[in-house]
Amino acid sequence: MTKTAIEFRGIITYPITPFNKTGDIDVPKLEQLIEQLICTGSNAIAPLGSTGESAYLNDEEWTLVASTCVNKIAKRVPVIVGISELTTQNALKRAKIAEEVGADAIMVLPASYWKLSDDEIFQHYASIAEAINLPVMIYNNPATSGIDMSPELIVSMFKSISNVTMVKESSGDIQRMHKIRLLSNNELPFYNGCNPLALEAFAAGATGWCTAAPNLISSWPLKLYEAFQAEDITQARELFYQQLPILEFILKGGLPSTIKAGLKSNGLDVGAPRKPVFPLSQSQINKLNILLKELASADS
Repeated sequence: MTKTAIEFRGIITYPITPFNKTGDIDVPKLEQLIEQLICTGSNAIAPLGSTGESAYLNDEEWTLVASTCVNKIAKRVPVIVGISELTTQNALKRAKIAEEVGADAIMVLPASYWKLSDDEIFQHYASIAEAINLPVMIYNNPATSGIDMSPELIVSMFKSISNVTMVKESSGDIQRMHKIRLLSNNELPFYNGCNPLALEAFAAGATGWCTAAPNLISSWPLKLYEAFQAEDITQARELFYQQLPILEFILKGGLPSTIKAGLKSNGLDVGAPRKPVFPLSQSQINKLNILLKELASADS
């Protein structure tokens, strides 16, 4: 089966969704952040994931964020719009919106209230893929979705659904990536979605790294990717271990809360996360600021 040529490589960055003092989407801040991420070397932008608080946006807000990102990026790098809905009906609606506003691909996370069977998950992806002409990235993140897709199911969907062309693996288990590579005969591009696995994932052959880290630590993730591209494993290890404390902090602290606190510390106030999510406590902010200063010193 012929698949769409892979165009999404390297560092795929999630932007947060900024809110102003009245709680509305802060479009100028979002545009400023997008420009910052492109200028510091993000190879693609993936709005409306967990970092972008997509679960807390209504349809109008979701569409505003998607269109703002696409328009600001203006084809300079690819845009992969995240879709995570409990129903296939809502997922289809947002997939069509993503295509209409000019996204280059969609990343689909199947969220669950009832436990879904493999057949139900398969049909969810098949229905979405059939409704649009965009490449579809399978997104496996059991911690946030309540669904853990096996490598066998993921590869089966890749082989059977024409525009399912890639997978983001965020289970935190490097063996999943090895299994996906073996089961697909290395034909299915896979992307790391777990920050602390970045070194191992690239060593396993990951096509890219989906991460919110560039919001706070600029081009450090890109340097790691470039070291692997240059086959400089010694340099890759050094770069990874320098940024690992912040990567772990981001994961444990919660993406919207941590990234928004860090952006504010770096001079870009993008508001607080939407309730019920809390902002970081002052002690957590102090710890994050120490980590950011330590990494900045390593870069000087």
